[in-house]
Amino acid sequence: MKRFLGLVMVLGLVGALTVMAQEVKPGKTEVIELGKGVKLEMVLIPAGKFMMGSPASEKGRLIDETQHEVTLTKPFYMGKYEVTQEQWEAVMGKNPSSRDKGAKLPVEKVSWNDCQEFIKKLNAKTNGGYRLPSEAEWEYACRAGTKTAYSFGDDITKSDADVGSSTKAKAVGSYRPNAFGIYDMHGNVWEWCNDRYGSLQEGEVTDPMGPGTGEYRVLRGGSFHILNASFARSSYRRHLTPTFPLNFHGFRLARTP
Repeated sequence: MKRFLGLVMVLGLVGALTVMAQEVKPGKTEVIELGKGVKLEMVLIPAGKFMMGSPASEKGRLIDETQHEVTLTKPFYMGKYEVTQEQWEAVMGKNPSSRDKGAKLPVEKVSWNDCQEFIKKLNAKTNGGYRLPSEAEWEYACRAGTKTAYSFGDDITKSDADVGSSTKAKAVGSYRPNAFGIYDMHGNVWEWCNDRYGSLQEGEVTDPMGPGTGEYRVLRGGSFHILNASFARSSYRRHLTPTFPLNFHGFRLARTP
């Protein structure tokens, strides 16, 4: 009888683990209808470890890119694309973008605070638990398993991303995706992260969320507007006051399953 009960418990545990594995399937895409044919697509990113920051030998490296090991213990959804102007308008009823207008162009000229207002209304509309990604989540998703300066290697060209000498943002998805199936994490528009800006922690860190206090918020990824392509490196960090919008600042959504 004891052996039978033990077998039942083991089979039950295996079944539970199987269900968990089915629920957390890396690469899974989630599609949300926002109305009038506008959709939001999210890609499931697996939990894992990576080296955040950059090595001393990386070209263009800055002092605030302290390299250290980070463990992300939970899978999370990341926006397949930057939030577009049509998505913003579907939630907010207006389009703040001031440089170029277009349904599939990334929304721009939004502050960190503006992004929070969008997320608040999106969550009320969908009950989806959307948020900005942490800085660690952003870099992990951008690297997609790579250790090079960019997810495409140690150099980046005009065929890889909308970066450097370009004069305008491109429609999202205009370039090839990284290994996680995410588009435009280098260039196009800067992307707000949830974290306050501060020195990166050293040593091994688990699920970092950034400093508890601070005046500035972090942006990642570079934009079409930058003059130096190294600003679009996976590890490059920009910071700005959360109230200040610029016409090459946008964002991408995250969500914990």
